[in-house]
Amino acid sequence: MVHVIAPNAYASFLHWMPGSDQIIIAEEEKNKALNIIAGAALLFFLDFNGFGRAGQLEKPLADSRAPKVMIDHHPEPEGGFDVVFSDTAASSTAEMVYGIITALGGEEAVTLDIAQCLYAGIVTDTGSFSYGCNNPRTYEIVARLMEKGVDGAHLHRLIYSTYSVDRMRLLGFCLSEKLEVMEDCRAAYISLTKNELKRFNYQEGDTEGVVNYALSIKGIKLAALFMEQNDHVKASFRSTGNVDVNQLARTHYHGGGHVNAAGGKSFQGLENTLIEFVALVKKGFD
Repeated sequence: MVHVIAPNAYASFLHWMPGSDQIIIAEEEKNKALNIIAGAALLFFLDFNGFGRAGQLEKPLADSRAPKVMIDHHPEPEGGFDVVFSDTAASSTAEMVYGIITALGGEEAVTLDIAQCLYAGIVTDTGSFSYGCNNPRTYEIVARLMEKGVDGAHLHRLIYSTYSVDRMRLLGFCLSEKLEVMEDCRAAYISLTKNELKRFNYQEGDTEGVVNYALSIKGIKLAALFMEQNDHVKASFRSTGNVDVNQLARTHYHGGGHVNAAGGKSFQGLENTLIEFVALVKKGFD
């Protein structure tokens, strides 16, 4: 039997996906997740390339004696896996999964449910085909998924046009009240306190894509979003060109990602995190 475990809750705009009701959220069902990992005969790691990215599941996963298969498109994969599929040229891990499925079982192995999930993975990981998808292979795969019956326009509405009123008001607040622009450094950032998130009834996924608005300002090459959590500050980074936010996140924020899209955490409190970020930007990182 196959089980799918996510370390934490994911955005509600993805709850329509086939099989989403069977996903085990480790932060909500920790013992169940740990028991499944302990009894697993084979472990797949999707869309992350280091055990540390799994949060509270890091040690149980690393200690498991089951064969470990990593499928991921982020740079600088870590060790500890038995089989590694790593392709930084792929638009998304979903694109890689499509290739593995069809290599093993042919096109007929891709059902409509699978096609819809893979399409959603490609769309969300490329910002609706706005970055990380300069390879014709990506569009060839999307065409194959549509041949399976995927309705791209319908799925796009499910992902991007089902926002709550609170989420829309939070976005307006971010842009009108919390956006800081460092014109001389071609950078911009947004920060949100716990109280501000509470004010807008924040739900997981409500700030998805907010950092991209800061990056969309003319002349801006680096954008960041900082969100105060109970025990840390969550950081999201986006950039253009050769501004490497992957190294920024790895070096200073216990995280990582891609050259132009990365994330991490700070444990210095929101105020000190912002002070440090501004200093790093002014000196061009370190």
